[in-house]
Amino acid sequence: MTQEDIATALAEFDADIANDTSTDGPWQALQVLSQKIIGAKLFTIMTVDMKNELARREYTSDAKSYPVSGTKPIHYDRWFDTVHKERQSFVANTIADIATVFSDHETIWALGCGSVINIPVVIAGELLGTVNCLDVEHHYTPERVELSKLLALPAKLAFLAASKSA
Repeated sequence: MTQEDIATALAEFDADIANDTSTDGPWQALQVLSQKIIGAKLFTIMTVDMKNELARREYTSDAKSYPVSGTKPIHYDRWFDTVHKERQSFVANTIADIATVFSDHETIWALGCGSVINIPVVIAGELLGTVNCLDVEHHYTPERVELSKLLALPAKLAFLAASKSA
């Protein structure tokens, strides 16, 4: 991806988030940007409520397999340590690695995905949630992980914009 491609993708994200007033508009804009920057067959947004130790899927690109509904308890494991404590992206590039932290690994595999990057979204010291991109095995190479850092600021903006439209 060239610098020009990145600049164009960011400008399109900016225009989309500035003009789309729909509830899912910020998430859809971030999904398109994520697909252009690092790729994602499956894209979801999770929010966290640490007070009640719950996570909630706010947005999904596949409502049939991963509906937006309900909450699930937060699990304390290496994923939690990476994303919640260290505030770093969690990357797993094989379905075997994914299976060590996600109980829904069979669904992930059935969708043709075998790698994941979970990008934490932190504002004012608080983890608001994660941007979750999944694709084929070995997709999130070191180069794509580095490019994923370009999504940090747009993700913060999407979370803030979504809270305004809620």
